[in-house]
Amino acid sequence: MNTASLHKFFDHCVGNWSTERTYHYLTSQEVERSHTDFQIKKLDLTRKLKVLNDNQYPIPPDTDTLPGFALGFQTVSEHGEKVSQDLNILFVPQTQDGNILEGDYLRDRAYEESRPIISHFQFDLKDRELLMTTHYTRVISVDSITLINPKLRIRRIYNYQRPPEGQPLEEMRLVGFGVEQKTE
Repeated sequence: MNTASLHKFFDHCVGNWSTERTYHYLTSQEVERSHTDFQIKKLDLTRKLKVLNDNQYPIPPDTDTLPGFALGFQTVSEHGEKVSQDLNILFVPQTQDGNILEGDYLRDRAYEESRPIISHFQFDLKDRELLMTTHYTRVISVDSITLINPKLRIRRIYNYQRPPEGQPLEEMRLVGFGVEQKTE
């Protein structure tokens, strides 16, 4: 499995980012803008082990080389609502099929639900797109980060109503788009 491009992608993500987003709430037909500042640092081995243990995930033999982040963000909506969060994220690549790496995406705190969570990721080596899919209690979130260059990322967020087990994703509740620029 060739993880060099994945590691390079994550190396470019480290730093401070400023983001402008637009959210389209399809259930209420509302549109909202927000501004987010992200602080992204590499995750040290102690925090990697914490994320694995919090999720009761088997400790891989190569834990020290797995890509991971300590992520902090502060968001202010156009209505003045403020949200801040700090969390630790770890990516465990498992398979490669052509240009697509896949694996588990673990967090010690989820965005929608304040608990440890294991999600799925795909990384397109050619297009430098990271696609993360999380199954929450009520929604399934599909989050995409495309690295255009080391200082510019495009973000897409799709939240679907969680369908019954085995059924396709059909009822979209939220669509978000963002432009993320590195500030440091």
